[in-house]
Amino acid sequence: MHLSPDILAGLALVLVLAKVVGDLFERLKQPAVLGEILVGVVLGNLNLLGWGWFDGLTEQAAFQGLAEIGVILLLFEVGLESDMGKMARAGAAATAVVGVILPVAFGFSVHRLLVPHATWHVHLFIGAVLAATSVGITARVLRDLGRLDSPTARVILGAAVIDDVIGLVVLSVVVGIVKAADSGEVLAAWEIVRIAVFAIGFLVGAALLGRPASAALFRVVSYLQIRGVLLAAALAFCFLVSYLAALVGLHPIVGAFAAGLVLDEVICRDLASREQHGLEVQLHPISSFLVPVFFVYTGALVDLGAVSGDIMMLALALTVVAIVGKQACALVAFGQGVHRLSVGIGMIPRGEVGLIFATVGTSTMLAGRPVVSSGSYAAAVIMVMVTTLVTPMLLAWSLKRAEPPA
Repeated sequence: MHLSPDILAGLALVLVLAKVVGDLFERLKQPAVLGEILVGVVLGNLNLLGWGWFDGLTEQAAFQGLAEIGVILLLFEVGLESDMGKMARAGAAATAVVGVILPVAFGFSVHRLLVPHATWHVHLFIGAVLAATSVGITARVLRDLGRLDSPTARVILGAAVIDDVIGLVVLSVVVGIVKAADSGEVLAAWEIVRIAVFAIGFLVGAALLGRPASAALFRVVSYLQIRGVLLAAALAFCFLVSYLAALVGLHPIVGAFAAGLVLDEVICRDLASREQHGLEVQLHPISSFLVPVFFVYTGALVDLGAVSGDIMMLALALTVVAIVGKQACALVAFGQGVHRLSVGIGMIPRGEVGLIFATVGTSTMLAGRPVVSSGSYAAAVIMVMVTTLVTPMLLAWSLKRAEPPA
């Protein structure tokens, strides 16, 4: 196997720029992911200035493979940080369901209105992009504000996790519909139900069977005395469950999320006690390398040459309905000490999960073309960036407003 030197030069450039611009955004009190996406947008559009070297880089299978592993690790980390107990909270469940149904319906309707020539499959895919909520970004804002353990935060984070689970199911269904349409078939209602049940069944099965399976795996590998066994076993489990998800027709990120969801400190305790750092600490250097590659890659897919007045109008409309759709969550959020307005605002950012859904759309083909066109993709990325950008300041304002006067 021959690795192109361009890959090495490209990775060096991507990592340096992603960290420098990400640091700049953090100094401005904004998520670093916005800087990483912006780096990708700039690098991916240098061809407009006559320099197309980076375009050739992103088309190479090795670079795309690193980006795909990055997104698998990202969902694995999201799963590790998610609490299944929070997912079971009734207030969070109701909030999550409303927070998926309305944004999907709004996204479908807006895209259908502004892009009438596209098929209903495309409208549905754009609607699915609006379904997710970024757990990581909202959790970080709440932690920075010192409100991570508040009743409001528990509802927001629980609903955000359930949103991602429902969103992954929606994504599986939409991809199944598009693949059927691409092969010339008409997907019957029972087939759509089958895909949904299959996706839910996989997640439930992973939750029920994954815990004893992972516990057995970690008991076996705990006999090994070599260093790094904890990280190797965790990654092996993540990749195996991701492979099983792909094997049954789901996207690998569904498996990665499920793998992270079932692993916990109890399962890893024996191995972790022998090593200097826990799993999440050991995983961080690898994800710090690969996850920015994914975000830069997603930014590079934005074709600024395809951005027109119509695309900017679509981006604005999607952003508005993305924000409004999540505000309905406030209507069903309940519990002592829960500030409803803050719940609605906390559900706004689409962040990494929304980007993942949009990127899947660029690689899912319908009649020989990506189901999400370059213009619609650019509009979706703008929506993701704006919703991610406005949430920290709005949530800080809302939570401060909720505090009783001194």
